[in-house]
Amino acid sequence: MEYRVLGKTGLRVSKMGFGGIPIQRIDREGTKKLLQEMAEKGVNYIDTARGYTVSEEYIGYGMEGIRDQFILATKSMSRTKEAMALDVETSLRNLRTDYIDLYQIHNPSMEQLEQVMGENGALEALIEARAAGKIGHIGITAHSTAVFEKALELEWVETVMFPYNIVESQGEELIRRCAEKNIGFIAMKPLAGGAIENPTLALRYVCSNPDMTVVIPGMAEMSELETNIAACENTAPLSGEEQEQIENVRKLLGTDFCRRCNYCAPCTVGIDIPSVFLFAGYLQRYNLAEWGKSRYSTLKVKASACIECGECETRCPYHLPIREKMKQCAKDMGE
Repeated sequence: MEYRVLGKTGLRVSKMGFGGIPIQRIDREGTKKLLQEMAEKGVNYIDTARGYTVSEEYIGYGMEGIRDQFILATKSMSRTKEAMALDVETSLRNLRTDYIDLYQIHNPSMEQLEQVMGENGALEALIEARAAGKIGHIGITAHSTAVFEKALELEWVETVMFPYNIVESQGEELIRRCAEKNIGFIAMKPLAGGAIENPTLALRYVCSNPDMTVVIPGMAEMSELETNIAACENTAPLSGEEQEQIENVRKLLGTDFCRRCNYCAPCTVGIDIPSVFLFAGYLQRYNLAEWGKSRYSTLKVKASACIECGECETRCPYHLPIREKMKQCAKDMGE
C-alpha cells in the first residue's frame, strides 16, 4: 500500500481509505471483521460522519483494540458553535476514542460557510476542540465547486473532500490547486454513487491523478475491499483499452447523469435539483432507502413541487431530462 502525506495535517495516510456510508448496510460484527482486515492490509484512513446513522457507532466498535492503526475522520453538518461542540462529543463517544484526527465541516453552502466562520459559528467549536486535544485537524467537504474554490482561500482549511470520478471531473483544476497549496485532497464518490459499475476502472482513473491524496470508496463486504485494494495498488499507467472504457462510461452516463454542477439553478419553485438527485441516488444506487429518505426529508421543496416549466433543462450543460427525472425521484422518495 502506498502512503501519502495529507497536506498541511502531516498525517501519513494510505492512498486508499475507507468510506463509511455503506456500513449502514451491515452490522457491528461485520464492521469489526472489515476493519481488522483493513488494518492487516495497511488501509489506515477511515471516513465517517455524524449523519451516517449507525456508521460512527459501528466503526467505534470495530476499532476497539486497533484504534492506533487508523487515521480517523468524521464530519458534522452543524453550523453553530453550540451544536458543533455537542457533535464533537457525540462523535468521540460513538467512535470510542479520546481524539479524532480530522473533523470536517460537512457540505456547507456558501451562505452556511459564512455562518460557520461567523461569531458563535461551528468553526469556533472546532478550534476549541483542537486546542483541547479532542481533534487534530480541521477540513471541509463540498459538492459545489464554488465552495471548493472558496475553501482554498481559507487558512484554517487543511483538507478538502469533493466528488471525483470518471464522470465528475469538474474539480480537477481545483484539485491541482490543492496540491499547490499543500491542502490534502480527499476524493469521495469514486464510483459516482454506484453509477460506475466497474470499480477497478473507476479507482484506477482516480488514482492516476497525482494531485489526489486519498480516495475513499464505500465498502461493506470483504470482496469489495480486496477488489479496491488491488485497483489502487496497480500503479501502471492507464492502458489504451482502459482509456477507451473510460470514454464509454462517459458516453453512457454523460447524457443521463447529474454532476451537481448546479448550472440548472435557480429552480422556478425553489427545488434544490442536485440535492434531490443526490439523496434519491442513495435509494436508487446504494439501496439505502431509509437514510436517503431521511436526508431527502430535510429539503424545503420536494421533487413533487416541479411545475415542469423546463427552465432548468435549458441551462443544463449535459441536457438532462430533469423534468422526467424529477417525476421518478418524487415517485421513489414518496413526495
